[in-house]
Amino acid sequence: MSTALSAALEPTKTVNLATGEPEAKREEIRRYFHATFDVYEKLFEHMACDEAYYQRADPLRHPLIFYYGHSAVFYVNKLVLGKILKERINPEFESTFAVGVDEMSWDDLNDAHYSWPKVAEVKAYRDQVRAAIDQIITESPLTMPIGWDSPFWIIMMGIEHERIHLETSSVLMRQLPLEMVRPIPEWKICDANGEPPANELLPVAGGEVTMGKDRTHPLYGWDNEYGEQTEAVTDFKASKFLVSHREYHEFMQDGGYTTERWWTPEGWGWVTYEKAEAPRFWVRDAETPDQWKLRTVAEVIDLPWNWPAEVNYLEAKAFCNWKAEKTGRPVRLPTEAEWYRLHAACEVPDEPEWDTAPGNLNLEGPASSVPVDTHEFSGGFHDVIGNVWQHTETPIAGFRGFEVHPLYDDFSTPTFDTQHNLIKGGSWISTGNEATRDSRYAFRRHFYQHAGFRYVESEAKVTIKNDVYESDPEVCQWCDASWGENYFEVPNYAQRLAAFALEATRDRAGGKALVLGCKAGRTVFELAKDYDHVLGLDSSARLIRRPIDLQEKGYLQYTLVEEGEIVSFHEKALQDYGLTGLEAKVEFMQADPCNIKELYTGFDLVIVDRMVDHVVDPRKMLAQLAERTNSGATVIITTTNDWDEARTPRDAWLGGYKDNTGENVTSHEGLTAALAPAFEQVGQPADLPYVLRHQRRRFEHGLAQATVWRKKA
Repeated sequence: MSTALSAALEPTKTVNLATGEPEAKREEIRRYFHATFDVYEKLFEHMACDEAYYQRADPLRHPLIFYYGHSAVFYVNKLVLGKILKERINPEFESTFAVGVDEMSWDDLNDAHYSWPKVAEVKAYRDQVRAAIDQIITESPLTMPIGWDSPFWIIMMGIEHERIHLETSSVLMRQLPLEMVRPIPEWKICDANGEPPANELLPVAGGEVTMGKDRTHPLYGWDNEYGEQTEAVTDFKASKFLVSHREYHEFMQDGGYTTERWWTPEGWGWVTYEKAEAPRFWVRDAETPDQWKLRTVAEVIDLPWNWPAEVNYLEAKAFCNWKAEKTGRPVRLPTEAEWYRLHAACEVPDEPEWDTAPGNLNLEGPASSVPVDTHEFSGGFHDVIGNVWQHTETPIAGFRGFEVHPLYDDFSTPTFDTQHNLIKGGSWISTGNEATRDSRYAFRRHFYQHAGFRYVESEAKVTIKNDVYESDPEVCQWCDASWGENYFEVPNYAQRLAAFALEATRDRAGGKALVLGCKAGRTVFELAKDYDHVLGLDSSARLIRRPIDLQEKGYLQYTLVEEGEIVSFHEKALQDYGLTGLEAKVEFMQADPCNIKELYTGFDLVIVDRMVDHVVDPRKMLAQLAERTNSGATVIITTTNDWDEARTPRDAWLGGYKDNTGENVTSHEGLTAALAPAFEQVGQPADLPYVLRHQRRRFEHGLAQATVWRKKA
């Protein structure tokens, strides 16, 4: 059986961040960083030509040039946000390559919106980033243990993020036209091909399962891994092997893709839309159409019947429904808790406890799947981890005590929508955090990864919630401020701001408007009554998902803290506010307010809502307005002048300080100076009151100062 990596790309394991001497740990992280950069560069040697970088392998994903640049840009954007990197390396790249795709409304896939740079330019940028990160590793203070607040946690975040894209990029390469990729000698695929052994169900004893880890865990983790959730798992049976190509083919031969009753409504909709008749990576033999071949990352080979079938969740679920009907037994996919129970029952060692990977994992075997009976674990089960990821019945959600990391608030929360199901166990190319027991990755149910499945037999019912109430306190606070009741007879601020803007532009209404810092979206919808198109931008993916709910579903749901752990549940619908019929006129996207994409331009009205004193570089944010507005455009700035060095470096404040002559500099004076080259003030500042609810008996009452500016001719 072929092995995968050359000596230059030896397998690595994620770093223990809890123990060790600081300088030795610094060098260990440096080696891990460069090894990660090297292996990602090696993956892209599969690209046969520059044209391949710009070919969209999947219509729901960016072309691979994005992912080549994205993993490097991620380091820079997070280090800038964490105030570790003082200057950007390439602001244009760091905007273009910033936001990936998960079919969310802010992931704009319109080709007209992107002017991708040349491959050589991106490679040069990656080299610059590599040198900059190496220097940061050398110069940043390091104390042990390394926790969330350490600069080295951000470095590890970038490393583990790139290792995620090592895998997801390989899946996209697998979908490119074959002539656009090429095999590379360092990554050889498995050459074993034959018939699989018959699958069978083996017993797994039930028991209590505790999922989640605490902050003292020695390995880097993503936010969704932390917290705690305990479940009682009843006895069940699980298939000895992952479902092989041969076993899955039996489902296909029995009308698997033409029999609606075996599919969920979502699954049948996908089959109908895709006109699917086989897993995506199966290829009909051109000379013998009733014979199948298999597409690997860069080759097409005879279909190995004893390799695991790689399918999406919808296909795996349909197979289980077919199996249940044929056997008369309650066959389904395992839940996340059942996977953990199997993992424990098989006494699977966790990284970094093993010297070599116990399964086809961590790029320590072939650069492909291997036969399903290759790696046996305790209890007779095979591939408990490794080979391919395993689909589960469980949509991802946070454990009790879940918190987002302040520098990556949109890693998990956009997927907490019941539409993203967990995959467990890792694949042949899963490395670093992905290869650990506690890793929790989730994709939309029709997406493909290097993922297959095993089935279980259990009488236990799986309960899936249809609705998810937003529970993040900060997000809920803004939802309530925009869409909740009024408190203490103070008018709704978001609605009042829109009215203020419409009054200021009553002789100029129409055209395009932008709300920068759109929060939960009320102002955007209100403006759409009079404007042709209104774009809402916000830096928080957690927050911007809520107005997208309103746009897509017509309602949003959130909780409010009443006292302690007691919460109330709230649902708000557009029809309650007379705002239906405006959905096509509004748009919501995530954006860095200090580095807005160039495609956002041509605005007749811009509102910057309470952002000036909440960004790293307010002058840079304001300087962009002249470039993005039409002649005679109106700009409205609201600010509380609440300067805080935790958000904005002292030397970037617009006001609220004494100058070197000892004179006071007010925020309005600083704002005027920043806007003066392109704008002149219209009228006098106005105060707009607002109320933010923290809990039933604690509120925050503030006054935002609103000023109106007109672009000079």
